[in-house]
Amino acid sequence: MKHLQLVITLAWLAGPAALAHAQNVPADAIYFGGAIVTMDDTNPGAEAIAVKGCKIVAVGKKNAVLKQHQGSGTKVINLRGKTMLPGFIDGHSHFINSLMVPTQANCYSPPAGPANSIAAIIKALKDLQEQQKIPEGEDKFIMGYGYDPNGLGGGPELTAADLDKDFPKNPVIVGHVSLHGAVLNTVALRVCKITADTATPEGGVIARNPDGTPAGLLMETAYALIVPYLPQPTDDEMLARFKAGQEIYAAAGITTAQEGATLSHDVELLQKAAEQNLLFIDVVAYPFIRDAEKILENNSTDTFGKYQNRLKLGGIKITTDGSPQGKTAFFTTPYLTGGPTGERNWYGEPTFSKELLEKYVRLVYDHKLQLLIHCNGDAAVDVFLEAHKKAAKDPEADLRTTVIHSQFVRKDQLVKYVQYKIIPSFYTEHCFYFGKTHRENRGREQADFLSPMKTAIGMGIRCANHTDFSVAPIDQLFVVWSAVNRISREGDVIGPEERITPRQALKAITLDAAYIYREEGSKGSLEVGKLADLVILSENPLTVKPKAIKDIRVIETIKEGKTVYSVLKAISPCEPPMGAGL
Repeated sequence: MKHLQLVITLAWLAGPAALAHAQNVPADAIYFGGAIVTMDDTNPGAEAIAVKGCKIVAVGKKNAVLKQHQGSGTKVINLRGKTMLPGFIDGHSHFINSLMVPTQANCYSPPAGPANSIAAIIKALKDLQEQQKIPEGEDKFIMGYGYDPNGLGGGPELTAADLDKDFPKNPVIVGHVSLHGAVLNTVALRVCKITADTATPEGGVIARNPDGTPAGLLMETAYALIVPYLPQPTDDEMLARFKAGQEIYAAAGITTAQEGATLSHDVELLQKAAEQNLLFIDVVAYPFIRDAEKILENNSTDTFGKYQNRLKLGGIKITTDGSPQGKTAFFTTPYLTGGPTGERNWYGEPTFSKELLEKYVRLVYDHKLQLLIHCNGDAAVDVFLEAHKKAAKDPEADLRTTVIHSQFVRKDQLVKYVQYKIIPSFYTEHCFYFGKTHRENRGREQADFLSPMKTAIGMGIRCANHTDFSVAPIDQLFVVWSAVNRISREGDVIGPEERITPRQALKAITLDAAYIYREEGSKGSLEVGKLADLVILSENPLTVKPKAIKDIRVIETIKEGKTVYSVLKAISPCEPPMGAGL
């Protein structure tokens, strides 16, 4: 027995190649009895999978796996016809928002929320005030998230005047669905010191009444003006929310989440959570460029790219423009419907000048860090590609530079992506939520090339796909559904030629998403030696009708061999895998 334990230990230390040949390793759990979709092109399906500790020790035929890896303490788990895949990997979201949204009103438009009218937004805010017993007073903020003016059925947009009627004494802030702005009532505008005399900052939007007073909407750099005045929970209050925040991700089958634009204090908060062992899924954080120098003073570049108690600093995030649905994305041609506050011949605006963007990109590359860069409009992509070419010592090196959204990338720009080994993390959910809006704003031809995954994949580009939570809810099956179907809220197909197969769509939230983080060797597929990050689904996305993919439920999420979410019973994170009752 001691000899066998020594063989197992040596095989474990030797890595995946040795593990593939280790015989009779007693597993902690063996799964069988359902579809096992490995996302490994060399071995796309299996009858059984064995897990020991945090890793996969066998993937193959049921009888062989049981014979070689079933021991007296092994849990043999029958999937009962359900489907197992690699744990889902988040291509881009804002993890910190998961700590905030439970305290705010859901102002999403249907089907994600109730807000299909201004009256419905008011009701959601009033319900929140009642539920949380928020008293009257200028220091008692009432906040909502997910406001989408395109979801109001063509009616007028939300203004401060609308909010003032029901909230005359409390500051009210309703976050725009793009995460790039908000609508404030008069009290909130006063608290945040936004007046008729407030100059509109470069790259920002302040909607104004005819007399010049602010009408309520602030976007882009103007939105940053209010941040210092927002209520700030204590660190202890925020740390207490980490379990619930991670459960939002785990319930969607996600085992690796992204914090996609991390401010200095939030980096410190995440590090406190890691030090206190509060993380039960992996979180990859990308400090925002405006705080980068401060963060780099406190975190050497040697610490980036390495997990510490499930937290990894992945690189630096830069934003080049705004959102297409908010009409602040930067394009080479004008919007067909004017600007966000009625501007004519409106192209959108860059967040930074070309010179400043190049400086920022060079700073990231000179520190040998990964760049995560937000580009929506094609002009924003042009400006970034120029900065990349000038700032990178070798523009064609494998830097894992990732362009978040790449929504309106042109085909000639995709050719540059291939040349520069750039990874797009697409956002096909926009086909559903904003397809009609994009066709109105940008025209059918450009809108139908939105997040062109099929073209990119055909060019050999590895693509991720994402929710940009809390722009859209965390729902990985809806991400897959949107890429496969590209159906709008109104039932139209947005760019039918860009629809991809379910397997391709799954790869974008598993193996190819892992590629962004340089973790394709340890995550993203079910292979011997990789982490036992697993998700069990009610049905198989590869075999159900394409339009039914969004109705598939996550049954269980397993992080490194331990269940972190189960629909069948209330559990504490990191319990052992469930037994045969599955």
